[in-house]
Amino acid sequence: MARKKHTSQTETLPFEIPPPRIAYAPKGKRRGVTPPPIWTENKAKLIERYLHYFVMVTKHGTYIDGFAGPQAIDHPDSWAAKLALEMEPKWLRHFHLFDNDSSKARCLLDLKADHPDRDIQVYHTDFNQNVQHLLESGDIGEREAVFCLLDQQTFECDWATVETLARYQDPRRRKIELFYFLPNSWFERAVAAMHEDTKRETLPRWWGRNDWASFAELPRPERCQAFADRLKNDLGYAFVDAYAIRQQDASGNIMYYMLHASDHEEAPNFMARAYRAVVDARSVDQFTFEFFAAQPR
Repeated sequence: MARKKHTSQTETLPFEIPPPRIAYAPKGKRRGVTPPPIWTENKAKLIERYLHYFVMVTKHGTYIDGFAGPQAIDHPDSWAAKLALEMEPKWLRHFHLFDNDSSKARCLLDLKADHPDRDIQVYHTDFNQNVQHLLESGDIGEREAVFCLLDQQTFECDWATVETLARYQDPRRRKIELFYFLPNSWFERAVAAMHEDTKRETLPRWWGRNDWASFAELPRPERCQAFADRLKNDLGYAFVDAYAIRQQDASGNIMYYMLHASDHEEAPNFMARAYRAVVDARSVDQFTFEFFAAQPR
């Protein structure tokens, strides 16, 4: 499928122009600002380091970010989309940045304006509802290497969205590569805080099956394993590995598990290198080693 020339923001998805830009504070000019949590910074650096290895192999690529706005607006150095755009060499060719939050969409427009030489499409819309439009638009070529970041706010990313991404290139070449951040530390509290009606509506959509209650009751490592198994067995990814993002560099609660799903035989090795470089080998917990070693190659 040939790429279509993109002439307006509305060709692929509905786009709402937010109010005037809100500038983020540049590095070195933020006074009295609390540093971002270490896990937020580590997540962004991990994505950046892995993408560096990704483009060293592909020499090109499309970056999709389903929940792309900054998690800490005062700290652009912890913003994955910004780091991806500023990578060298600039071999990632196309960027599709989604966010349903108005203030974050403004930040994405600011980011786009700061990089007028790059192909950046910003979508102020719900990624779950509109990702299919992007995939059907012709903007992503058949031979394009595609990486998708799913850094959700707890239960923001529907399972149907993950499935849509996984099915897109099958059976053509390799699947879209995924970084999926599975909430861990506050998972139980988030479920307990939900009203029963909200729980019955949200969790089956997020988990993609009606047995969400059994999944939610699993111990934390087993819950991560169960989610990874679905990426591998239900969606057909050849390699699925889990990495812990901790509250501190080498200790503390595991805030997230980063699930990496790929069909490329070198991807697991690159991911392991990126994790060790960013988080430090001493902080790799035993579960990560056991899970990583258990995956068939």
